[in-house]
Amino acid sequence: MDIDITSRPGYAAAVCTLSPGESVKAEGGAMMAMSSNVEIQTSTGGGMLKGLRRAVLGGESFFVNTFTAQGGPGTITFAPVLPGDIVTWTLSGETVFLQSGAYLAAGSEIEVDSKWGGAKTFFGGEGLFMLRCTGTGPLLVASYGAIETMDLAPGERHVVDTGHLVGWSEGVDFKVRKVGGWKSTLLSGEGFVVDLTGPGRVYLQTRSQDAFLGWLIPKLPRDTSSN
Repeated sequence: MDIDITSRPGYAAAVCTLSPGESVKAEGGAMMAMSSNVEIQTSTGGGMLKGLRRAVLGGESFFVNTFTAQGGPGTITFAPVLPGDIVTWTLSGETVFLQSGAYLAAGSEIEVDSKWGGAKTFFGGEGLFMLRCTGTGPLLVASYGAIETMDLAPGERHVVDTGHLVGWSEGVDFKVRKVGGWKSTLLSGEGFVVDLTGPGRVYLQTRSQDAFLGWLIPKLPRDTSSN
């Protein structure tokens, strides 16, 4: 599968060229356009329990769409919900983890499931689960804002705001903590950060969805009429 990322970094889309009979999996609603010879098959992506676990616990769609080129090469374009960037993370039998909403599409040999993250992600405001992606092939990762790549050396530490963390490789250790005391956490507008320790790759996004919602919601008109 050949992948061309266009319109970067603000409104990226991924144009995938499939060989005859080749397939790619994606979340529901990710498809933007496709050639007429590409067929769609919708499933729960590994059974009902796995689909429920991914949807309820991982924050993703219950259904997974599989797109297959029939009778010749085919093209399909994927686009994320939020404006931002896309990177192709090529896996070779390893495991990587993504925050909810970062998964866009993947080759047919990559398995996507939710994974228990314990208090690590609970205190980060991202729910109790993360997405675990394992296998060989291309993984399309989407962000809100542009994507920054950070490769950590063994033992190297970096501190990242939880809202800007997109994904990380399995070798990266991460621990979530609040910034300062509770008073400074509430007044600083920061909240929680992640202590990352290498080795491994980390993807960051230059915008935070939670920060944007925190700015937007107070500005929305309110219904002041009484019943």
